[in-house]
Order: sequence, then structure tokens, then C-alpha cells
Amino acid sequence: MGSRGAWARPELLALLAGAWLWVGSAQPAAPGPTAGPGPTRGPGPALQFRLAGYPRKHSEGRIEVFYNDEWGTICDDDFTLANAHVLCRHLGFVAATGWSHSAKYGKGIGRIWLDNLNCGGSEKSVGDCRHRGWGNSDCSHEEDAGVICKDERIPGFKDSNVIETEQSHVEEVRLRAVVAGARRRLPVAEGIVEVRYKDGWAQICDEGWDGKNSRVVCGMLGFPAERKVNRNFYKLASKSGPKHKHRQAVGSKKRLFAERQQLNYRLHSVSCAGTEAHLSLCAFDFYRGNASAACAAGMPAVVSCLPGPLFAAAAGAHKKKQRQQQQQQGQQLRIRLKGGAKVGEGRVEVLKSSEWGTICDDRWNLLSASVVCRELGFGSAKEALTGARMGQGTGPIHLSEVQCAGTEQSLWSCPFKNITEEDCKHAEDAAVRCNVPYMGYENLIRLAGGRTASEGRVEVKRGSKWGTVCSDGWTTKEAMVACRQLGLGYSLHAVTETWYWDASNVTEMVLSGVKCEGHEMALSHCQHHGANLNCKNTGTRFAAGVICSETASDLLLHAPLVQETAYIEDRPLHMLYCAAEENCLSSSARLANWPYGHRRLLRFSSQIHNNGRADFRPKAGRHSWVWHECHRHYHSMDIFTHYDILTPNGTKVAEGHKASFCLEDTECEEDVAKRYECANFGEQGITVGCWDLYRHDIDCQWIDITDVKPGNYILQVVINPNFEVAESDFTNNAMKCNCKYDGHRIWVHSCHIGDALSEEASKRLEQYPGQLNNQIS
Repeated sequence: MGSRGAWARPELLALLAGAWLWVGSAQPAAPGPTAGPGPTRGPGPALQFRLAGYPRKHSEGRIEVFYNDEWGTICDDDFTLANAHVLCRHLGFVAATGWSHSAKYGKGIGRIWLDNLNCGGSEKSVGDCRHRGWGNSDCSHEEDAGVICKDERIPGFKDSNVIETEQSHVEEVRLRAVVAGARRRLPVAEGIVEVRYKDGWAQICDEGWDGKNSRVVCGMLGFPAERKVNRNFYKLASKSGPKHKHRQAVGSKKRLFAERQQLNYRLHSVSCAGTEAHLSLCAFDFYRGNASAACAAGMPAVVSCLPGPLFAAAAGAHKKKQRQQQQQQGQQLRIRLKGGAKVGEGRVEVLKSSEWGTICDDRWNLLSASVVCRELGFGSAKEALTGARMGQGTGPIHLSEVQCAGTEQSLWSCPFKNITEEDCKHAEDAAVRCNVPYMGYENLIRLAGGRTASEGRVEVKRGSKWGTVCSDGWTTKEAMVACRQLGLGYSLHAVTETWYWDASNVTEMVLSGVKCEGHEMALSHCQHHGANLNCKNTGTRFAAGVICSETASDLLLHAPLVQETAYIEDRPLHMLYCAAEENCLSSSARLANWPYGHRRLLRFSSQIHNNGRADFRPKAGRHSWVWHECHRHYHSMDIFTHYDILTPNGTKVAEGHKASFCLEDTECEEDVAKRYECANFGEQGITVGCWDLYRHDIDCQWIDITDVKPGNYILQVVINPNFEVAESDFTNNAMKCNCKYDGHRIWVHSCHIGDALSEEASKRLEQYPGQLNNQIS
């Protein structure tokens, strides 16, 4: 048995976090220009380096240095990639691919040894770089620097630590299911807790194990809460005789398959507060040396987790519990995630005074992020993201300096400050990445034939057979689901002809009729034909394909400008020949006595912002852009917006029109350069942080209301209505205003983005349960 002591935590971290890189005794076998120098020696003591923090891969983390018999961190002030190169070589990697600031991998403890570090990149030791002096720093641990090293070892570099290759489907902590049926079903929500140790798995002794420990384990594995487990039920599993298999009926449904396994206890006396993001952050002891007599009075720790609503059905939750969860979810949450590519990630938005708004990232940390994640039915937070890493929101910024203790049931129970726009900008919107249960969906899909790992023909596994997907009806919505299932982010393009990709290893078609709503976690969750395929063309070149991207644009109409600029104009027909040619008038205009008479037009300005993380680019290449002689420019998209007038019950009264424009950067935020302009057959698009302004006085920037009778109406503008170009969030593409028209004048008021208000407020404003946005649902 070991005793609790200062040595416990580093060894457990090495065990759990899958590789603290201890490089104290590292020595290159064959010194050379690329070999790692090992400990730095000089006038002072030898330096040692390690990577720490969570969550991370084995080649990245908070950089820590051992100096003067004490571990400490490095401040991110003036940190550069050159610094990271030198530090990664100390750790045995050939180079760095990036670095992180603001304690991305968690805050360290102890001294901050280096500040204002300034390496050229070629130094053999960090001690040769310029800095303020050892231990001389004006930083806090909130500024701890991290490094991301290239996953390639320096040849001959000897390391005292075994570096394990991280695989996406293997967690450092897992639940091993031992109940029949549960072994084959995902997610695993109940079982024996095991930790990765060397090339296998080890158990934890359950002496002193309590619900707080279980809560931490469940959170890591993607579950919002723990539940009581029948400990006696599992005693058979740990005490059964060698080579002997027992079966025990539990109720009428469960059978325990408890085959004696050689237990390998590593940890005991684990004591968590319940708010930790990872088991490695709890207090603990571990067994040393021969642990054959370990845990004599106990058994392996067993945990049972309560799945969130999204995963309850898959986990085989009791129907009563499922109903309760669905009812709770039905009561509209006052919190949501927006703009994330994967389930369980996104910008955090909260509902206050019937209006959705964002959270400022001041003091945003894993404790607060975990409260958000658990409230939404996921596990604890993997990352608390700052700096609008999931795109900028719109509307008010409701909260700042949120400081949760981690035990709260809702974010609204946490202390926070109300905020004004002067205090915070949307560039500081907080976001989260939550732990979600492992479902194995990525093992049922793959890409083939593409030029890169993020593109190719989609192949899915049906039973034991891999095959292609029919591209009939294959749109951005289906491609979004495919990229999400692959873990490759957003869909940049839904490809319906894949003749230009390698077809040397083509499989036959196994899936057709796929129709997704866009939010599904896997293609198998979408509607599709069964065993009887029905595809117009089963040829290889017509198989469905995708090009995925880690980032996407996000277009948003500036609603107040529509309200400020709306007015009526009676425009003479002789000035509308171009507009008629481009179908910007109602069909009744064809019957008018041209060139005499006029059309009544509702005019307004449209200012379309790109708040995403990638430029908005038209899907079509220049070769297929259409030249419009009247307006003397190219249109890069057939339909970019829909303009409509609706009755309060949602019926269209004015035909409106489907507008296509030339896309360009009219204006940009400070420090953002314009990239796109229409003149001279220029490149078209909208840069991140820029907007395209269509003034009220240009052709087609209107709705023809000549035939509309006086009354109350709704003006609706929908951007990118056919999902032709991928965006990170389609739910904010519709804008609506209330209109009162008396036959002579029009009053446009209450303009808002379709999903900016609570459901009740939207219904109150619009008085009908019609289209509130163009959400994929």
C-alpha cells in the first residue's frame, strides 16, 4: 500500500493523462544537429521539461520546466513559435507546429520561471534565449504558455517515459461493461472504472469511493450526472473463482457475465470534490511495487452514469426516466450552443428578457463551462473557449465574469455581472467544447478517393458491407451530417459528381434516398431507403461526396438597418426595364401598359455580415458566373436571398423575388482588409469581419407591393435560402419585421433575426407559429 504524498499526483498524471513527458534524463544516442540536447547544463542546475494539462494529446500541453529543484511554468508574454521550436526539441520532438496562450491547457501551480522569453529558434537550450531572468515575472498562471509539437520524434532521442499513441476511440479513463447486452451497446453508461496503465488497463480500489468521484468520471465520459449503483451486484465479478463463469439473474432482464480476470489495482483512496474536469485532478494514492494483496477489503470501483436526453435512448434508459428527461427538455432551456460543428460544442448563448444573447469571456473557465455542458445534457467541459473561437454572436452580451463553483445545476445560479457594450465586444464571446459519450459513429463512415483526408466519396458501413451513397438529393444538409459523423467539421461542398476522384478501389452502392434535417449525428439517423435501393444512376461518378472544413462562414442580416431604411416608392415603368429582365417585379407587371404607369415598391437596405470563421465564397467557379448586361456585373449565385411579404398566418401575399447579387466587401471592421470586389471580374465573396451592403436605391433592392391590399403583414428576408453555401449556423439566416400598410404609407417595426427571441416573444410579435427562421429542422 502506498501512502499519500507529494509524489502521488505526478505519477497519476503520467498514468491518466497518457503522457506527462518527463525528459529529465533524456540523452540523444547519436548527437547531431537535430538531436535533442537532453537536460540543459551550464553554470546553473540542470533543466528538465515536461508537458502537462488536460485535455491534450501526447505531443501538446502546458510547458513546464524544472529549475532549482522546483517545477514551474512559462508566461505567454511575447511568446513566439521560435520559443516553441526550442522547447519541443527539449521534449524530443523535431519541431513545433504551434503554441497556445492564456492557460489553454489549464493553470499550472508553483513558480512562473520564465517571462518575456525570446528565442531565435535555433538555440540548443532555452537557457541560451533572452528572458527577464529566472523567476522574475509579472504574470499570473492564467497566462501559462503551451506548445503543440510536431508528432515526430528526434531520431535516437531517449525518453524515460513511454509515449502512447492517442486514439480517438480510447479514453484514458473508461467504463468496462460487464452486464450482458451492455457490452455490445453504446454508449457504455455503467461498469468497472479502469485507467490506462502501460499497455493495458488497471482498476481502482473502491475503498472510500463516493458519488463525487463517480460524478467526475461520468463527466469525463460525456454524462451529466451519476446514479446509484448496486455494489453487491458486482461483487461476483471481482470475487469469482479462476476460469469459472457465473450467471446471476437480476430481476427479469439483467444477467451478469462475470468471468474472473486478473485484477491489476493501481489507485486507491481517490477523493474528488466533484467539480474536477478530470480524475487526475483529484486527490488519490496509488499502489507501489507488488500489489497482489491490494484492495483486500474492497473491490473494483463501479460507476453508473445517467445519459443526457440526446443519448438516453441509445443507452437503453428506462422509459420513465426518458419521459422525465424529454419533459424537462421540453421546458425551454434558457441556454443553448450555437455555431459548433460537432454535438456538444458551440458559442454559449443565454435567454434573458425574452432575447438571446452571448456571454463575455472575462474569467470564463472550465468550472463555468462544465455547468453549461451538464445543464445541456452533456458531460463536463473539455475546453472553455475564449475570443469568439466559435464565431461571433449578435444582439446583446448578457453576462460577464461568470464564476461558477461547479456544483450549480444551472448557469443562472452562478455569480455573474451584467454588462454593457462598452465593457465587452462580440469578439470576446465565450464558447465550450463538452465531453460527449463515445458512440462509435465515426467507425461507420469513411472517405475514399479524395486528394486530402477531408474530402472524398462517402462510403458507409451497412451490416458488414462498405459501399457508396447515391447522390440523388444529396445537399449541404446531408453533407453537413456526413462531415459531423466523420469528425471533420463543417461541409464546405456537397459533391454529386465524383468523377475527378480516384476510382481504383470503388465499392458498390449500399445507400440511397438519404434525406437529413441537418442536426443528426450520423447518416443512419436520416431518412433513407431500406434494403431496396432506388437511384437514377448507380455509376461511380454519381456517388455522393463531401469536402469538409474545420471552419465555415456565418451570414447575418443587420435587422435595425432594414427598419431604419424602409419606405415606399412609386417607380415609373420606363425606369424598370432592367428590373423586369431580372424578374424583380411581380408577374402582374407583364400585363401593365409599358412604358406608362408605375409599380409600388417597398424599398430597404440590406447589410449582410459574415460573423463566421471562414470567408463566404460562392459555390460556383468564375466559369459559370452569369453576366447581367443591364447592371454590368456578374452574379455568382443564382439565388442569394428571398424577399417576401407574408400575412400574419404565414401566407405569401406579395410574390417577392429571389435576388441574386454580386458579392463583395463593402466595409470591414478595424484591422480587417477587404478581399473581394465585383469590378473588373474580381473575386466575389464576403470576408470574415466584413459586410456587403445593398443600398435601398439600387435596382431589385425591393419587394413589389403593387397588388397588396392595406393591412398588417410580415416582411421576411432569408439569406442563402437553399443552403447553397455551407455556414456554421443556418438558424440565424432569416430576418422578420412587422409591417402596417394603410395603402399609402408603410410602418416597419420590430425587425429581428428569426431565432433572436424566445418562442413566446416571437409568437407574440408575429401572431402565427410559422417560419421563424430557415433552420435546418
